[in-house]
Amino acid sequence: MILIAAAPLLIWIYLLAARGGFWLMRERDDTGDDCPPAGTWPSVVVIVPARNEADVIASSIGSLLAQDYPGNFRIVLVDDRSSDGTADVARHSVSASDHNRFEVISGQERPAGWTGKVWAMRQGFARALETDLPDYVLFTDADIAHTPENLRKLVLRAKNGRRVLVSLMAKLHCESFAEKFLIPAFVFFFAMLFPFAWSNDPSRKMAAAAGGCMLVRRDALVAAGGLDRIAREIIDDCALALILKEQGPIWLGLTHRAISIRPYQGFGDIGGMVARSAYAQLGYSPLILCGTLLGMAIVYLAPPLIACFAGWPALTLGAVAWLLMVLAFQPMLRFYRLSPLWGPLLPVIGACYTLFTMNSALQYWRGRGGMWKGRAQAIA
Repeated sequence: MILIAAAPLLIWIYLLAARGGFWLMRERDDTGDDCPPAGTWPSVVVIVPARNEADVIASSIGSLLAQDYPGNFRIVLVDDRSSDGTADVARHSVSASDHNRFEVISGQERPAGWTGKVWAMRQGFARALETDLPDYVLFTDADIAHTPENLRKLVLRAKNGRRVLVSLMAKLHCESFAEKFLIPAFVFFFAMLFPFAWSNDPSRKMAAAAGGCMLVRRDALVAAGGLDRIAREIIDDCALALILKEQGPIWLGLTHRAISIRPYQGFGDIGGMVARSAYAQLGYSPLILCGTLLGMAIVYLAPPLIACFAGWPALTLGAVAWLLMVLAFQPMLRFYRLSPLWGPLLPVIGACYTLFTMNSALQYWRGRGGMWKGRAQAIA
């Protein structure tokens, strides 16, 4: 029993001490080089892929048009065959004085072998190359609002750091009980899987990005082979980061400057968001799925069970592992301005994500993998 109790404790010691300090959440966009770039400010085209986003698109586009960026920038909205009037809502939300900086293009039918979002991004990028040939392209989701200085700060970090990609993990909506219970853990688990410090280290192969906000150097994306190289990817942001890191340094961090404005209505909405990509992250492998489920049980469920039901000294080992888990979660809870008392619930939260992962596999086996906006997109 002692050996069983020691396993999760050793895992948590490793995670806290040797996993790139992921839990400290030190990679944030409130620090960095704010010196103006040498010469003129580079030009930027903002590409917004949108499918059935009528409820949020006006706020998102409005925040982009309100940027205080000193250089030239314009916005291309790719309407991915929406059925709710997204394009019309967007057009009507733009003032006459901003029409020269805003364009809507109608997305074409998705070809075989492409996921929907990447295809929309590809069309927006092609349009940017036709009309502007910008220095940078900002890919941002239609449900993200940006503070007025965000584009300027992104360009400064990219230009002064000679980075080919700067990505921000948008601050997700976190007000309802379900959101408070599950959303901080979503970012925590992502950072555990892709430690930001390792992704930002040019000497390491690991690469990650957050699709809601990605500033890309145009010539680097062209040199990397363009978006065609990630046409099939469900987890398109990390796939894009991987091919761009071949071209130069990348950076990913937390932010308060890019904010998700779409609330999750409940546990089902958040579970669906996780299920869309969880099995894809496992390479659609039943063997890796089984290993993941076992790992989640050992890392998250075993410590409280041992602490509550095992005899001494095993219960001490389980309690210490549980305490380390709670401590590791605290920086993320502070980032989301939540009570530290959510920390002891991480084992239960981990169990929910285990169920979401199982559901992701079930949906794939039923032919509904990668379901998003009414489309099954998983391509093994």
